[in-house]
Amino acid sequence: MTLPERKDVPGGDRWNLSKLYPSDAAWEAGLELYRQMSAKIESFKGTLGESADKLKACLDFMTELGMLEERLGYYAHLRQSEDGGDGLTQDMYARYLQTAVQANAAGGYINPEILAVPAHRMDGFIRGLPDYNIPLLKLVRSRPHVLGEAEEKLLALQEEANETANKAFSALTDVDMDFGSLATPEGERPLTQSTFQSFMENPDRQLRQRAYSRFMGVFDAHKNTLAALLGGSVNLDIYKAKARKFPSVRAAHLFPDDVPEAVYDNLISTVHKNLGSLHRYYHLRRRVLGLEKLRMYDTKTPLVKNIRTRHSYEEAAELVLAALAPLGKEYTDTLRAGLFGGWVDRYENKGKHSGGFSAGSYCGDPYILLNYKDDLLRDVFTLAHEAGHSMHSFYSARSNPFQHYNYTIFEAEAASTFNEQLLCKYLAGRADSGDFRAYLTGKQIDDIIATFFRQTMFAEFEHLCHKSAEEGRPLTLDSIRAIYRKLLEEYFGPAMSVEESDELEGLRIPHFYRAFYVYKYATGIAAAISLSRKVLCGGEQARRDYFGFLKSGGSRFPLESLRLAGVDMAGPEPLEDAAALFSSLVDEFEKFLA
Repeated sequence: MTLPERKDVPGGDRWNLSKLYPSDAAWEAGLELYRQMSAKIESFKGTLGESADKLKACLDFMTELGMLEERLGYYAHLRQSEDGGDGLTQDMYARYLQTAVQANAAGGYINPEILAVPAHRMDGFIRGLPDYNIPLLKLVRSRPHVLGEAEEKLLALQEEANETANKAFSALTDVDMDFGSLATPEGERPLTQSTFQSFMENPDRQLRQRAYSRFMGVFDAHKNTLAALLGGSVNLDIYKAKARKFPSVRAAHLFPDDVPEAVYDNLISTVHKNLGSLHRYYHLRRRVLGLEKLRMYDTKTPLVKNIRTRHSYEEAAELVLAALAPLGKEYTDTLRAGLFGGWVDRYENKGKHSGGFSAGSYCGDPYILLNYKDDLLRDVFTLAHEAGHSMHSFYSARSNPFQHYNYTIFEAEAASTFNEQLLCKYLAGRADSGDFRAYLTGKQIDDIIATFFRQTMFAEFEHLCHKSAEEGRPLTLDSIRAIYRKLLEEYFGPAMSVEESDELEGLRIPHFYRAFYVYKYATGIAAAISLSRKVLCGGEQARRDYFGFLKSGGSRFPLESLRLAGVDMAGPEPLEDAAALFSSLVDEFEKFLA
């Protein structure tokens, strides 16, 4: 079995990007229009403090330009995601980024000039500009961290170069790395970033070991390059935080969402307090598999045997739609039209971006990238997850003006994981055997581990790496491995034998190139567990509250919008509830396996 080239993927399996642009030629025309419009940016300079009307004229123009920039950027990004090795799409994205950087540099005067308006005068401007009061209030809040015009221009000009580490990591891991293929009872199968998970779930331990060894061996061959890329990304984070006068990188990245650092620390401390139940699960897994010690390649294979699930993409979509029926016909009808009507790029092809994501923009459809495998139940859940993001984008874009439609990642992970919770409930309710219900319990356990415990471990790793560099201890391959090994031993506990190759896992996580992002997966699943319980048990008012959350866009800070939906993420209760659910699932699973 070999992966198809992008040109050989059938049209029905691809997304339809025509809502953005009907063709590459149309995109080129849009890019030229963007260049022409950008020349007008500096014409507003020196006028923004004169009157509310003058400020509005600039903001109206920048909003129109911003919509065009987003449309161009999403199209180029999605085209490049189809095949990272395609020189044409690489060139498109590079030219878009170069043009956007120049435009953003030209507008470097705008925020400093607005912030130079005296406070009492700005208060009047905000009252007189209801369409812009939210972004203006957020800008005023950031006053201590906005620099002068010259400095802002310099920072904007650096943005293209700032993407180097991330782009190099993606090119290396998604395109250049070749993991080869492995002999299996079904024949030779390619080992890729996408198929690796299938191998890790295989019941044949020798096959899992061979796949893991081959996979991590390729990362080992590039470990010094990967360590340099990660270290460079961390150093860049530190530079940007210092330039904007934040006390730390973490503080800088939590500031835009108005999330106190205590929320981050509370997540880590709550998870550490509940590691006993996680260790208990790994001991259970070790006993059931009949092993003296677990290895990393033993942590994903299902413990309930002889359960085979296979769902075509179409069957998976129908399952997801049925599971989301409690959200109402409007929601499921809209999603159905998207899942079968061009939102989704379904299957893996050579050079395609690994994993899955949703890319929702104001003008286009909320597109979904998958690398769907019909033998992985996890991929059905991935479809539900990304559909949650896409429907969040759908409602947000249709309920808000462009300037504050865009919700935060903190909120996004609650909406996506919410859908996974409903899918799990639905599958458990229609399970036709005790074995399959136990299988789903095991799946739910694995999902909470992956999203709550493991993402918190990643968040702690990220924090420790940045803290080390900020305190003058440069990140090296050895220091990265040492930090990661200590966390592996703490989180997996005595049932696991941590080997040298396991330490390299920290070098293959793409999310680390978007600093202090992964913790939102953990807070997201905690919020989703609480929200799904409310919607399933709370009646029509709970459902209306949830839709109010989906439609709020960027009109509120995330803790506030989640609080209005009924969940307070500033306190420990949702985190403790997620940990308690995990412990109860382990109890249930242990009884079944006994």
